[in-house]
Amino acid sequence: MSHRRLFFMAALLLGSIFSCEEEKKENEEIPKDSFRAEVAATPVRVANAEQRTFDYLINATGKIDAVDQVKVVIQRQGILSELNVKEGDFVEKGAVLARLDDSEANFRMEKARIQLKNAQANYESEILSFGTIMSSDDEERKGSITDQIKAKSGLFAAEIDLKEAQLEIEKSVVKAPTSGRVADLQIKKGSLVSNGAEFMEIINTNSLELRVKVLESDINLISLGQKAEVYPVSGSAEPFSGTVRSINPKVDENGLVQVSILVNNGKGLLPGMNARAIIRAPQNNSIVVPKQALVYRSSRAVVFTIENNESKWNYVEVGKDNGKEVEILSGIEPGSTVITTNNLQLAHQAPVQIVKD
Repeated sequence: MSHRRLFFMAALLLGSIFSCEEEKKENEEIPKDSFRAEVAATPVRVANAEQRTFDYLINATGKIDAVDQVKVVIQRQGILSELNVKEGDFVEKGAVLARLDDSEANFRMEKARIQLKNAQANYESEILSFGTIMSSDDEERKGSITDQIKAKSGLFAAEIDLKEAQLEIEKSVVKAPTSGRVADLQIKKGSLVSNGAEFMEIINTNSLELRVKVLESDINLISLGQKAEVYPVSGSAEPFSGTVRSINPKVDENGLVQVSILVNNGKGLLPGMNARAIIRAPQNNSIVVPKQALVYRSSRAVVFTIENNESKWNYVEVGKDNGKEVEILSGIEPGSTVITTNNLQLAHQAPVQIVKD
């Protein structure tokens, strides 16, 4: 009985070994494609990589200023006896803004006129002594004697004193140097003012500019006359259009360059307002994809394309970014179908299914 049992167990063991080897052989013969077919395709949306002009957007912030903004300065000492404007008033160029008390200036004027008359009389008296020379044809000699007598009689000095007195009278009247609105009025009527005191500012609110700071790396993309959009921080339904008016040929200590943008029809804007500018810098013949098509794996930029209903992993070199689209310098060809959704965890050669809107 024991020999028969041993024989039976040996036969059973050999049978199980042969069956395991056959099962392993069958498993090895199953093609890998059958497993891939069992994986559900990832639904994705796609876009085309286009070769076209790409608008690189340069963003910068700054303050609104008036193109014509002039400080009015008092040109002589005196009491402000008349004030004709208040802050916010619009004035035309040459309009009388204020007057200083000119009683002392008028007194000096009368005094200067009397001194001039006395000097003129002395001159005429002295010139009679040179009647022969003055009646001759020697113009050079006559001119020399005339100048000497004018100096000796005090006529030269009297003429200068009269001009100075006239100038003091003129300085008593403060006129608008340009057209615009009155701002920052510093002096009240009746105040004693000194020579050189700041009186007010006149601002032309019809001509405004936005001064912004731009990175030095972007300055080569900006030129005079380039189009820009201006967005006030205070909020506006539509942006104001503008053009680049000037570029400061100097980089400051922070690596920034000042750019002035002339605002077209800036109605509602005031000097001193904060605003943001977007300057469009077109880049020609760029390969452009939606920003959603770009993902990063191990700190490297990747764009997935589709070939034979499978995802293809492409390392790319990225150029400029305008917030909506990305410039691709190398790594994919124009016309490629790029994946824009469900690409964050997508693998290479994974089955995908294009979802249409």
